[in-house]
Amino acid sequence: MPILNAAKKAIRQDTVRRAHNLSYKRKYKRLLKETRILIADGKQKEAMELLPKIYKALDKSAKRNIMKKNTASRYKARITKAIAGITTRS
Repeated sequence: MPILNAAKKAIRQDTVRRAHNLSYKRKYKRLLKETRILIADGKQKEAMELLPKIYKALDKSAKRNIMKKNTASRYKARITKAIAGITTRS
């Protein structure tokens, strides 16, 4: 256990920040999972409706340093490509 007051405060801050960061992470992961399920079912229209929400969640995560900017960009590109590929498979 920390002895100094500064160390105790740092632990308190870390727990709050971790909870906040996890909320962003859970949000984009949940949206990506939902979209992948829709893609597997061949529901392009529903997947397209989720796309702006995914973009927003990923951009916000990158802005808050939950993930790097290029990682968010890669996720967006791959999910968009997957949604666009539904029409060619059907």
